[in-house]
Amino acid sequence: MIADNQQERLLITETSKWFLSGFIEGEGSVCVSIKKHPNGRFGYILDPEFFLYQHKSRKSVLELAQRILGAGRIYPKCGNEDVLVFTIDTKDALLKNVIPFFDKYMKYSSRTSDIEKFKSIIFDLISKKHWTKEGMIEIVKTAYTMNMNGKQRRRNINEVIDNILRD
Repeated sequence: MIADNQQERLLITETSKWFLSGFIEGEGSVCVSIKKHPNGRFGYILDPEFFLYQHKSRKSVLELAQRILGAGRIYPKCGNEDVLVFTIDTKDALLKNVIPFFDKYMKYSSRTSDIEKFKSIIFDLISKKHWTKEGMIEIVKTAYTMNMNGKQRRRNINEVIDNILRD
């Protein structure tokens, strides 16, 4: 199939939105990074992000996601330029573009719990809940329950909370 025909097939339709929801179910992720930063409130920055990975030969799927969600950027993955990353990482775009899509098309996802926690954290960040130590700790605790209870986290949750309390 030539590229022009692929682009025609990937027009934004209700079917393509449901396709994207299934693709996100298998290949997508939401996370809230907790980055140690000297200028961050209480020594940390909370960085929510939605992303998809795909081999560069399948870039059209990431472009479809970008068109449907109306935001985000596509770039080569650091360390492996054959893999592309589609990411949306601004709170505004997550709130206005990603969350409404999730609310409508990801209702039946096996990731509903993580999606709901992610949404809660976005709302907390927008309402500046993280500006208090108590709010920051609550958000950190929620983030650590996402994605298999923070299994891939670099720092232990107790270390993060201790550092917030000390600041």
